[in-house]
Amino acid sequence: MAMAITAKMVAELRAKTDAPMMECKKALTEAEGDFEKAEELLRVKLGSKAGKAASRVTAEGVVAIARDGDKAALVEINCETDFVTKNDSFLAFANAVAEGVVKHNPADLAALGAMPLSMDSFGPTVEDVRKGLIGKIGENMTVRRFKHFADGKSAVYLHGTRIGVVVEFTGDETAAKDVAMHVAAMKPVALSSGDVPAELVARERSVAAAKAAEDAAVAQAAGKAVQSTEIVAKRIEGGVQKYLKEVSLNNQTFVKNDKQTVEQMLKEKATTVKSFTMYVVGEGIEKKVDDFAAEVAAQVAAAKGA
Repeated sequence: MAMAITAKMVAELRAKTDAPMMECKKALTEAEGDFEKAEELLRVKLGSKAGKAASRVTAEGVVAIARDGDKAALVEINCETDFVTKNDSFLAFANAVAEGVVKHNPADLAALGAMPLSMDSFGPTVEDVRKGLIGKIGENMTVRRFKHFADGKSAVYLHGTRIGVVVEFTGDETAAKDVAMHVAAMKPVALSSGDVPAELVARERSVAAAKAAEDAAVAQAAGKAVQSTEIVAKRIEGGVQKYLKEVSLNNQTFVKNDKQTVEQMLKEKATTVKSFTMYVVGEGIEKKVDDFAAEVAAQVAAAKGA
């Protein structure tokens, strides 16, 4: 005779696995009331959702930071919706991965996925937990990027869970923390003007040249004198130099004191910033934009054709 599956049993399994109520009941029925077997059945079934979810865009997520002495780690883990970024299991996973990076210093994402981790009855690796949580939560999630820091002192700053900054430095820790906060606010692209990527400089020079050409065309159409090639060249170069100052950390006006640059503040504090790393959630990921009206119209049309 089959064992009777009570509502209390279903509720207990749901509380432990966070799986849908009906799935819990089916698993308990198949396992004939054996909780451990039912939990394993759910893990197998829910884990299969990982493959279906893998193609969905993960443009939301969190940045997590972990530290252990002079070691630090910065990690970005993505999901599909902002709702999941508040999920306790998802947040715990992000923090656990960051702590694992500090401890194990994996060489790449594949090595990170193989790091030991057990949580929410999933494991024994980070990848196993990731797949398990996809089934449990019902959304795709990916470990997008990470960085390990162990070359001397570092200061960290987290702005909520969406922006994370790690600054490697020598000197005063308070000054370095202020710089980390400044980076999160002002988002420089390089430490100094000379470190700005060549492609960004080329793009800015192209924009300045196009603007100069447009101004020249307007002046010519109005019958006004057109500036000489030399003057135009100086204007273009002036625009480029202005851009370099705006996007390089050392040349930016310090957010806590608009009377000095970051470089001047650091000199005053006898501090040197060797490098900084900033992660912004979803940066560079193309988000899917849903057209709700079009989706409803399509469903109505499909219903009429049925």
